[in-house]
Amino acid sequence: MTSDVSSNPILRTTLLWSGVVTVVLAVAAAIVGGLVAGPDGVWSALSGVILAAVFLGITGASILIANRWFGDPLYVPVFFGIVMGGWILKLIIFIVALIILRGQPWLDGPVFFVAVVVSVLASLTIDVVVLTRMRVPHVSDVSLPTTDPEQDRYRPLDDEKDQDTGKNAAP
Repeated sequence: MTSDVSSNPILRTTLLWSGVVTVVLAVAAAIVGGLVAGPDGVWSALSGVILAAVFLGITGASILIANRWFGDPLYVPVFFGIVMGGWILKLIIFIVALIILRGQPWLDGPVFFVAVVVSVLASLTIDVVVLTRMRVPHVSDVSLPTTDPEQDRYRPLDDEKDQDTGKNAAP
């Protein structure tokens, strides 16, 4: 198993930048949430930023994990199984988070909502910046033929060569 997939550096860079921005957003959201809604605003903002970071990180991490099977004959089913498992995990986390957070007296809805939206927008901005700055060819992870297939069609097979000279017997 190799991980020579051209998307790996992009995903690693995106996850790294997302982690840094999550820390910055958590601090900023806690300060703004505290100014707007007091201690409840701090916890609401931190919950929103952390929840968004977990959701956005699961996808990138699942693809990086799945890419470890690149080159394996079962790469495609393993890849889609791991990525789909990540989506199912996100769905379960989302439902559990809704159940836990619903009706909490400390949760300030508008602060939580703004924190989630700002976190998602920051993540999308990171994705766009990383993708536009990485130098990855449009077609990658393929090997191109070294000869023209049209020319190969007219080349005689080895058993059509002259046995004495080793040269092509065909004109």
